Amino acid sequence: MSTASARPTIPAACCLVAVLAAVSAIAVSFTHSAGAQDTAIDRLSAEIEDRVIAWRRDFHQHPELSNREFRTSEVVADALREMGLEVETGIAHTGVVGYLRGARERPLVAIRADMDALPVTEATGLPFASTVTTEYRGQEVGVMHACGHDTHVAMQLGVASNLVALKDELPGSVLFIFQPAEEGAPEGEEGGAELMLKEGLFERYRPDVVFGMHAFSNLNTGQIGYRAGAIMASADRFELTVHGRQTHGARPWDGVDPIVVAAQIVTGVQTIVSRQVDLTRAPAIVSFGAINGGIRNNIIPDSVELIGTIRNLDMATRDSVHERLRTTVSNIAEAAGAQADFEIFEQYPVTANDPELTRRMLPTIERVVGRENMIEAVPRTVAEDFSFFALEVPGLYLTLGVTPPGVDPATAPANHSPLFYVDEAALITGVRVLSHLVMDYMAGN
Repeated sequence: MSTASARPTIPAACCLVAVLAAVSAIAVSFTHSAGAQDTAIDRLSAEIEDRVIAWRRDFHQHPELSNREFRTSEVVADALREMGLEVETGIAHTGVVGYLRGARERPLVAIRADMDALPVTEATGLPFASTVTTEYRGQEVGVMHACGHDTHVAMQLGVASNLVALKDELPGSVLFIFQPAEEGAPEGEEGGAELMLKEGLFERYRPDVVFGMHAFSNLNTGQIGYRAGAIMASADRFELTVHGRQTHGARPWDGVDPIVVAAQIVTGVQTIVSRQVDLTRAPAIVSFGAINGGIRNNIIPDSVELIGTIRNLDMATRDSVHERLRTTVSNIAEAAGAQADFEIFEQYPVTANDPELTRRMLPTIERVVGRENMIEAVPRTVAEDFSFFALEVPGLYLTLGVTPPGVDPATAPANHSPLFYVDEAALITGVRVLSHLVMDYMAGN
C-alpha cells in the first residue's frame, strides 16, 4: 500500500477551517508582538532621552571639521562597544561602523548619521555653545555644529541603545554608519560616503536598505518631512579660466580682453537654465560664485578666473547641463579669440528616496508622529552625500523639525547660520521614528 493511499481523508471544508484558524492565531500573535514592541520602543526612547541630549551637548561643545572627527569617532566607538556592538573604526579616515547582530543576519538595515561640523563661529549664547577654533584654509575660524550633525550622532546612538535592548526580538541585523566629512573633504583629500563605499563598506556589509534623517529649521518640533523621489539636489562645482592676451587698456585691439569674454560667458550661461533646460521635468541652477582678474585700471589682463556651482534634481538633466556648459563656454571664448580652460568637479549626486520604500514606511511614520505632523517636503537645492548610499541600495531620507512650537520656521535661523538653534525636545521624535522604521521594515520581511 502506498503512503499516499494510507493518508486519512480530510474534508476540504475542515482543511480550510484549520488553515484559517492557524492564520488567525499567527495574526493575533504578530499583532500582539508588534504592539508590545511599539510600547517597548517608546518606553526605551523615553528612558534614553536624557542620555541622548547629554550626548548631543557633548558633541556640540566639541565640534570637529571634516576628516578631523577624531574625538567624535572615539566617543562613538566607545559608546557602541559599551552597548556590545561589533565595532569597526578608521573607515574613510574617521568613520565608525557598529554592527548589531539580531536573531538573523537578514534583513540588514543600515542607518547613517554624519559627524562633521562647519567653520562657523557660534553666536547662539547657549551654555554649551562651542568655543572651539581651528585653522581652515589658512585662517583662524570658529567651529560649530551649525547643521545639526551633533543631533544626528546623538539620535543614532539612542537608536542603537533601543535596538540593543530589543536584540532578542530583532528579526534581522542593523548596521549603524557614523560618517565623516559630509560637508566635503578638505582640498586635496577624499572623504565622506563616497570614500566609505570606495573602501568597501557595502561589500563587507551589504544592507537591504538605508535610512537617514536630517535636522532642519524649516519644520517645527514633532514634524517629519518626507518625499518619494528626489528630495535634495546634486551638487557640482566648476572652475573656469579665460585666457586672453594682455595689453594696454588704451589699445584693446592689440590684445584679447578676457574680462569681456568672461562677462559674455556669465551672460550666455544664464540661457542654459532659462532657455535650454526643460524645467517642467526638474529644477536646475547654475551660479557663479567668484570672478577674479586684473590688477590695474589701465591694463587688460592675461586671464580671468571664475568659479561656481551647478545644482540639479534630475540626473539626466544634470548630464545635459554639464554638456551645455562646456559647449557655451568653449564657443564664446573661441568666437572672441580667447581660450577657456573649463573643468567640472562632480561632488554629490541627486539624493532620491526609493518610491516603493517610501510608500511602505509612511504608515510607520504616521503611527509615530501622527498624520498632522507628516509634511510632504518640497525638493531642496542643497545637497547631501547620503545620495551615494541611496544609489547602492534603496534609501529613505527624512527631515526632522527642530524649531520650537510657536515659532514660525520661516523666521528661524537656517542651517549653517551661526544662530542655528535646535529644540532638544525634537531628538526623542527622531529616535522613535528611526527605531520604529527599523523594526517595521524587518517585520515586513
